[in-house]
Amino acid sequence: MVETVVKSAERAFAVLELFETERRPLGLSDVTARLGWPTSSAAALLKSLVVLGYLEYDRARRTYNPTMRIAVLGRWVPESLFGDGAVLGAAERLHAATGLTVILATQSDLHAQYLHVIHGGEPLAGMVQPGLLRPLAVSGMGQLFLSAQTDEAVRRLVRRLNYRNPDDRVRISDLLVRLHEVRSRGYAFSKDAVSPGNGLIGALTPQAVMGRRIGVGLGGRTAELEAREAELARLLLAEISGLARAAPD
Repeated sequence: MVETVVKSAERAFAVLELFETERRPLGLSDVTARLGWPTSSAAALLKSLVVLGYLEYDRARRTYNPTMRIAVLGRWVPESLFGDGAVLGAAERLHAATGLTVILATQSDLHAQYLHVIHGGEPLAGMVQPGLLRPLAVSGMGQLFLSAQTDEAVRRLVRRLNYRNPDDRVRISDLLVRLHEVRSRGYAFSKDAVSPGNGLIGALTPQAVMGRRIGVGLGGRTAELEAREAELARLLLAEISGLARAAPD
């Protein structure tokens, strides 16, 4: 995976993601305060995005807002990622029923990658965004994807992980115990694994969507997830079962 990022590209997408988080017109001061950039750099980037047609500028209010060009660019993506939209519908219903952050993810080599996030009211909004990568062996989402594979396939993947990260090696025997638990109960429950104080309860879609399995996760404070585990697991597995019934023969 390439580690270096062109700074101008990173900043342009950071602005667009900030609008996705805030979902309102933003002024120059809003952008500099949230992203911590110098005023001159932020102003130059915002003006460039206006010239390119991705933002519009309201002179009276001195605010910026995304244009429809952003929506048009991405309108093909949901079908490409999620097929007929059944998984997205399940995510929306889970969010409405639980109030928690709902995450859709897929496996990307040695990581679980977040594809779509519906934020709840907890502080995960600043930490969980589409495109985020989580390690397969230690994250709840990652262990979901590993649980769908044979033990031998898991061993091969862990050997690759340990080769790449010799200072943070994973014990295969311990991981296999956790994966057997995931398989037996039908969902994963990750507590404080990647972000202290936060966790995830997740399950896999019953069949591949556009050629790949999708993980559906409920994220929030670990204490709340523990207190509501039975309820949340029931709601999650009911939606997963609904996807299985709706799948074409």
